Amino acid sequence: MTEKIGGKLIKFGDNVNTDVIIPGRYLVSIDPQELAKHAFEPLGPEVQKRLWSSQVVVGGRNLGCGSAREQAASCLIGAGIKAVVAKSFSRVFFRNCINTGLPAIECPEAAEAAKDGSEIWVDLAGGIAEVEGKSFRFASYPESLKQILDAGGLIPYLAKYVLPQQQGLKG
Repeated sequence: MTEKIGGKLIKFGDNVNTDVIIPGRYLVSIDPQELAKHAFEPLGPEVQKRLWSSQVVVGGRNLGCGSAREQAASCLIGAGIKAVVAKSFSRVFFRNCINTGLPAIECPEAAEAAKDGSEIWVDLAGGIAEVEGKSFRFASYPESLKQILDAGGLIPYLAKYVLPQQQGLKG
C-alpha cells in the first residue's frame, strides 16, 4: 500500500447523502471525469471549485448515506480526490469507495480536528492520520480490502487474481 496519501482537504458535515455527492440525473454516465463535473453540484459552483482543488474529502457522521450509487465514489476519483476521511460512513458508500479504489478512512478524531482548506495526510499501512500537527490512529483494513485497494479497485483485482485462476480451472 502507498505510504502516505493526502493533501488539501474540503470538509463537510454529517449525513451528506449520495444525492448531494452526485445528483441522480447524472447517473446515466459511469465515466469518473464526466461525473466529476457534477460532483456536489447542489451545493453550488464555489463548493465544486474547492472540491476540484482538494485531494481529500473529510466528512462527519454517516458520510454517503442515501442510495447505493457507485458513482458517488467514482465521481470523487474523477475530481482528483485521493482519499475520504470521516467520523463514520454509510456501509454501502464505504464499500463503493473501496471497490472503486478510493481509500475510505474512518477516524472520528482526525475528521473532527480537520479544518476546511487545511491538509490531511494518511498512512494506510501504519493506520495513522496526520492533521494540524497531530497524529490519530485508525483501524487498518483487513487483508482482503488492502488487496482490492492495491489493485486499484474490485474490477482490476478480479481481473488480476480471480479470472486467471478460474481460467486455469477450465484448462
